[in-house]
Amino acid sequence: MTQAATDERALAQPVTGNTATLLSRIEQDWRRLRPELDASPMLTGLLLDRLGSAFARHVEQTYSEEGINSSNWDLLLTLLRSAPAQGLTHTELSDLTAISGPSMTNRVTRLLDKGLVERVVSATDRRSALVRLSPQGRALVERLLPQHIEREQQALSVLTAEEVDALTRIAMKIVGHLEAGAVNRQT
Repeated sequence: MTQAATDERALAQPVTGNTATLLSRIEQDWRRLRPELDASPMLTGLLLDRLGSAFARHVEQTYSEEGINSSNWDLLLTLLRSAPAQGLTHTELSDLTAISGPSMTNRVTRLLDKGLVERVVSATDRRSALVRLSPQGRALVERLLPQHIEREQQALSVLTAEEVDALTRIAMKIVGHLEAGAVNRQT
């Protein structure tokens, strides 16, 4: 077999293992294909994407056995922490969770079907409905909340308190930059 054929076979091999191995392979591939290209932003973006996915998979183990996904869990947590006793409107829930109106309606409907939330007509505006935790929903969130926090703590336990602070500052800086639309104005 020629060296070129051997190189082609090596390129076709799937990468197994961890993210560091994958990123190294991708970086090598870009250097081979386009040596003049700085692929570091793509590699950093992929790393952040994989970090977010791995973190989410780890935390989702808390509530996935209950048939709840991360979006529904976020909605339940929002109702626990931010809703007054009478509940919140769909618009208020959308504002507090950054979920769009139609998606919010679907999520609320799924949680209604599970008996975890209640929809009540507003006492002040009959055209408006409020959403609140049902007793069953409140009990579930209260039961799972300590496990949820523990799983998040487990994921971050590899970092020192200073590293967590630095990670938070850096992440907030990037999010603020992207949310402000600064990237679009620069191009």
